Parts: sequence; C-alpha cells; structure tokens
Amino acid sequence: MSVAVVPRLVRMTSAPAPGAAATTHDRVVAAAVRLTAELGWSQVTMARLAEDVGVSRQTVYNEVGTKPGLAEAMIQRELARFLDVVTLAFDDHADDLVAAIRQSALSVLEHAQDNQLLHAVVSATHGADTELLPLLTTHAESLLTAAKLVIAERVAPYPLDLGPAHLDAAIDMVVRVVLSHVMQPSASPTETADDIAWIAARVLRPQV
Repeated sequence: MSVAVVPRLVRMTSAPAPGAAATTHDRVVAAAVRLTAELGWSQVTMARLAEDVGVSRQTVYNEVGTKPGLAEAMIQRELARFLDVVTLAFDDHADDLVAAIRQSALSVLEHAQDNQLLHAVVSATHGADTELLPLLTTHAESLLTAAKLVIAERVAPYPLDLGPAHLDAAIDMVVRVVLSHVMQPSASPTETADDIAWIAARVLRPQV
C-alpha cells in the first residue's frame, strides 16, 4: 500500500469525536443515509438533501461532489461506526488476540443487524440500487483496505510467531469472512463469531 493511500483511508474511517458538533459534511451524509433507508437510494437527490439539511444545493455539491461520491461517503461513514466497535473489542481483550477477534466479529455482526443503510442496500423492498451494492461487494477494495489497515494496527502489539506475509493473509481472511457474513448471514452472530474465532485460533495458535 502506498504512503499516499494510507492517510486518505485513515481520514475516511475516522469517526467524529464524541460530543463534537456535526460538520455540514456529516449532516449531509447522515441525511443521505436516513433518506436512503426511508425512501431508497434512487429517491436521494442533491435538491432533497439540501432541503432536508437546510443548505443550498451548491453546498451539498461542495461537500460530497457527485452522487457516486456521496455513496462512497455514506459507506465510509458506516465503516467508521463498525470499526469503532472493533476498537472497543480489542481494548477489552488486550492480552488475548483470539478473544479480541471473536468479540470484534460478534460486535460487527450484531451492529449489522440494526444498520439502516446496510438493510437498504441489501433489501429490494427498500429500493436498493446497483450503485450502492458494489461498494460492499465487487468494488469493496477501499472498504477492505481501510478495515485491514485498522485491524493490522490493533494486531501489531500481540506477540505472534507469524511472518508479515502470513499475518497479512490471516487479517485479509478474517476481514473478508466477516464482511461476507455481514452481507449474507448464515447463522446467528454468536455462532458465526465462534466459528471465526475457531479458525483464527488455528492460524494464530498453531499446534507444534
């Protein structure tokens, strides 16, 4: 990953500080998420957003650019919220990486169950459009890269007998498996988190 890409991803996934006043950009993106959940992505226009937020259409364009740019901003906003719960899980299990991974997966999957934007994207009854879905599936590289960057930073302090290439592969595997279950759950969050932890334990704690 190039040095130029890393700061951009960190900025995209940085959630506002607790208690901080929402910026115009935050308000526009939050309104877009809510309107997408209520009306469907196809009904979200710059004019509707401007009216909802109480700013001019030009201000909306200045903040988010084009509608595809708005879509990416919405996804990154939600990613920041998912990564917040991952951070808490690692904070709670600073001495047990497998437990941190299990709690991270569980928290992410539970959060996904109640996530309005995610439901709007994957459910045709909410007017989901093809423009949003690829950002979580076939065109999810920026999302995956940002998530893997954060996980790698949190994993680094744990003592592991893995080389960089194998550790990168393990992190990539965990992130992709969790995202797959976010998009298409096959079991309860608890069962899935247990399975992911079992796999992680076999990789991170190999039998000798």
